[in-house]
Amino acid sequence: MQMIPHDYPFKATISKRNHGRIHSTTGIALNEPLHICSESPEDRRVYIQDKPRSAYAQLPVIYFVTPTYPRREQIPELKRLAYTLLHVPRLYWLVANDQERCDTFLDTLLSGFGIPYAHMASPMPSEFRKSKPAPRGVANRRAALQWLHQQNITNGVLYFGDDDNTYDLRLFSEIRQTQRVSMFPVGLIAEYAVSVPVVRDGKVVAFLDSWVAGRRWPVDMAGFAVSLAYMSQYPNVNMPYKPGYEEDLFLRSIGLRIDQIEPKGANCTEILVWHTQTKNKKSAVVRLNSEFLDGRSNLGALFRSLKLMGVASASDTEGPVAMISKNGKTKSHSYILS
Repeated sequence: MQMIPHDYPFKATISKRNHGRIHSTTGIALNEPLHICSESPEDRRVYIQDKPRSAYAQLPVIYFVTPTYPRREQIPELKRLAYTLLHVPRLYWLVANDQERCDTFLDTLLSGFGIPYAHMASPMPSEFRKSKPAPRGVANRRAALQWLHQQNITNGVLYFGDDDNTYDLRLFSEIRQTQRVSMFPVGLIAEYAVSVPVVRDGKVVAFLDSWVAGRRWPVDMAGFAVSLAYMSQYPNVNMPYKPGYEEDLFLRSIGLRIDQIEPKGANCTEILVWHTQTKNKKSAVVRLNSEFLDGRSNLGALFRSLKLMGVASASDTEGPVAMISKNGKTKSHSYILS
């Protein structure tokens, strides 16, 4: 089995690292608790875009950071994203879950794709959970930044990719050669339905975004990529717990100047990433008697799987009664399943 080239991290064992947390909106270096649930630096995909992995050996690695949290849509969102990332060579997927404990179902899921990955538990600090709005995803991204720091990774490209966005495969080719910070439009953002740098004569000169709010860098989290070689020059890199200002203050912490920005997506005329957002709903509860969830049908195994994924669960007493039909007519559970 071919191993990942030397510039991938080689730490593949489960480990736990605890560090003091600094909740700051200023430029203080990260020192985030980090609990690695599972990790595999091996790329087990045989072919990527119909070519062997060896054909891409010289490409810079993209470190794709995905903050996620337990919800009904979590597993299908991650699956949909994974089937995009399966087409992307030289990619390391950092999945940070907003949960106190490791999710073994998620471990198995991520391992099965064959993409090099690290899965970490990175819960939002309790003091922020009741905030409105809460700084969702910040602890996850900070944990990923801490992972990169601890692995001493100073080559490649960093990109923050949420699990409910939609990605054009061209995006990865565009950002892979980022020298400092590249930027590009993001579709379906707020009132204007787009957040985009304004480009004149090949240079970024301003920004179009419906929520400026004093931000020097009014961009969406999905609208930029950062060279890790460039970022490594700034030991106080930080992403603060300040809702709405995470992108701005992160980019400030790495000393970005407007003349350093590299516009991508045909000088920011093409949208290569969309902020699609699945609308969140509570996990469903279906009234389906437990006596019928044995080996007599598929329903027992199915609902056990749905419960593990947080999608739905069966109950003897709660929720709408499960409707089972045959030939267009509703039948009792006992009629069908006995």
